[in-house]
Amino acid sequence: MGSFVPATQAHIGVVDKLFSRVGAADDLARGRSTFMVEMIETAAILNQATRHSLVILDEIGRGTATYDGLSIAWATLEHLHDVNQCRALFATHYHELTTLSGKLKNLHCATMSVKEWNGDIVFLHEVVAGVAGRSYGIQAARLAGIPPVVIQRASEILKRLETGANSSSVQKLMTDLPLFAAPVALPPPKHDPLRDKLGSLKPDELSPREALDQLYELQQLMRNEKGA
Repeated sequence: MGSFVPATQAHIGVVDKLFSRVGAADDLARGRSTFMVEMIETAAILNQATRHSLVILDEIGRGTATYDGLSIAWATLEHLHDVNQCRALFATHYHELTTLSGKLKNLHCATMSVKEWNGDIVFLHEVVAGVAGRSYGIQAARLAGIPPVVIQRASEILKRLETGANSSSVQKLMTDLPLFAAPVALPPPKHDPLRDKLGSLKPDELSPREALDQLYELQQLMRNEKGA
């Protein structure tokens, strides 16, 4: 259909139908919540997709309780594999679903490359084989501009929840970490010459020679930082 393919070559083949279930939207005028819209669209895909179809699904089951959502996503993935037998891209944050790659012979896991650097994350925009070692929701929230005190609070809650997700630990968390505790004063951000330099660059305005000079300068800043 003329879409750009970010590859030297690709063999995709002909599809009879293209289905996409991405994003979140409600239809309150018809009494449909965001989750109900998601389920109606997912139902249409499962009932209509053939083995020659191409299906794109993003975050199925995230609009309801965790175990409900995981169960729906799990069963949907199995149905696509065993019944529809179509080509599908199934994006999810339910790490439990990655274990199905050992059961479903045509299921292959891929993840986006992420690099952690100086406490931050850098999305490398590269798809590689394998699964993500963790989620980066809090880091993404920081990049989006969520206030630092909220990020710190979320990090504390996540750390406590990861040590034990039973009801008693959650109740203790509510007692030990009161929601409206006085915000902790955060230290001012550390001056980072390398980050400042990167932020000031305008690659589209550089000649090849200027770009090379800037690369050498960035490399020297990195060496100075390591030496410090």
